[in-house]
Amino acid sequence: MIRDQETLNLLLDTVSRFVRERLVPAENEVAETDEIPADIVDEMREMGLFGLSIPEAYGGLGLTMEEEVRVAFEIGKTSPCFRSLFGTNVGIGSQGLIIDGSEEQKQRYLPKLASGELIASFALTEAGSGSDAGSLRTRARVDGDHYIIDGAKRFITNAPEAGIYTVMARTNPDIKGAGGISAFIVERGTPGVSLGKIDKKMGQKGAHTCDVIFENCRVPARNLIGGVEGVGFKTAMKVLDKGRLHISAICVGAAERMLDDALRYAMERQQFGQPIGEFQLIQAMLADSKAEIYAARSMVLDAARRRDNKEDVSTEASCCKLFASEMCGRVADRAVQIHGGAGYVSEYAIERFYRDVRLFRIYEGTTQIQQLVIARNMLRHASV
Repeated sequence: MIRDQETLNLLLDTVSRFVRERLVPAENEVAETDEIPADIVDEMREMGLFGLSIPEAYGGLGLTMEEEVRVAFEIGKTSPCFRSLFGTNVGIGSQGLIIDGSEEQKQRYLPKLASGELIASFALTEAGSGSDAGSLRTRARVDGDHYIIDGAKRFITNAPEAGIYTVMARTNPDIKGAGGISAFIVERGTPGVSLGKIDKKMGQKGAHTCDVIFENCRVPARNLIGGVEGVGFKTAMKVLDKGRLHISAICVGAAERMLDDALRYAMERQQFGQPIGEFQLIQAMLADSKAEIYAARSMVLDAARRRDNKEDVSTEASCCKLFASEMCGRVADRAVQIHGGAGYVSEYAIERFYRDVRLFRIYEGTTQIQQLVIARNMLRHASV
């Protein structure tokens, strides 16, 4: 659902130009330093990228799902680390508050998230619970008008930069699984919160993850999201459809960038007296990539419009995440192959993208989790 096509076009043009003129030229620097330059972060704040999906009443742009994925198509055409920095504010870091937070919580945090003054982080995964998030062991017990949180979270995106953490903790140990889990807002600097060392990852330099440890951490009871225990996991599940569509759109943008680079190389690289793009086996890889990108883009737009129409898109969102992330991996592989030996050296961006996009098939629910969601939804609907 596009509210104002002219305004959206202006936003898309601005984002596209920012990607081409500021982010793409900075990719190598970020890959070498593992840091996004401060002036680029400031420009992201000025453009409103941290508040894309936050309602206008709280200082955000309040984009619809279709508008958001169209922006993501453009942002995806550069290193994923840039999107990752503001992505938690747009997605899982803010949406729990937007959906289930109290008005006091919204007023306190959402304007700062929208402006980028605060960076949000979503602390769900643990060393022993990832895909099976309902098995998490972090505990929160009542102590007067506070909760005491103890536990450790793993692979938490933007944890080193975050000003607030949305923390999933078990408030009722007698309820096994998801029913005993609650969601809390924990501010950086709260006594008892500490961070592990920044993870050294395969790719996505400039996007940081680390452990977040809670030891006798006292959190005010008013920071229980929605003021109700036992609904934290449900809150997390509510934001997944949106997050999966967003990541699917990023996969499409990244695949388009890789294909553009591969096409350009195929037109310039000479072998046997002609550009390698004239060889039919190279053309086949280009054509397959183009067709799959078109299919993924069409899926994402359709699912986004359905979500804007208030339809249940659990199945469609998982279909998008599964297909788009796997498609992106296939395009990356073909693009490396088209580059030949050049695709294996860091002089060309495809070497970095090949490593960066591998994560898309893992986070926001692995490919295998998407398969389970899709099949279970199919079986449930068929039995009604």
